[in-house]
Amino acid sequence: MQETEDFVIFKDIKPSAPVHYLAVLKKHIPSIKEIEHEDEALIGHLIHEAKSAAEKLGLSGYKLVFNVGRDGGQIIDHIHLHILGGWN
Repeated sequence: MQETEDFVIFKDIKPSAPVHYLAVLKKHIPSIKEIEHEDEALIGHLIHEAKSAAEKLGLSGYKLVFNVGRDGGQIIDHIHLHILGGWN
């Protein structure tokens, strides 16, 4: 759906919402637990672009979710932000 030099946004192949996209950093960071001070701007940019993607998808309301660690539901060891919406 969208790609820049820092991230890619695409439809989730196993959606858990009527609209479910993933915003994935190209820089490998395993989890939110692993971010450093130097990553703050990159994470902020990712959130801003997820907001823009939600607007392009016509979502008037949505959730942005980071799963953190196995106990938090994270199954892929690479930071990704879920864009969830489409409920009526």
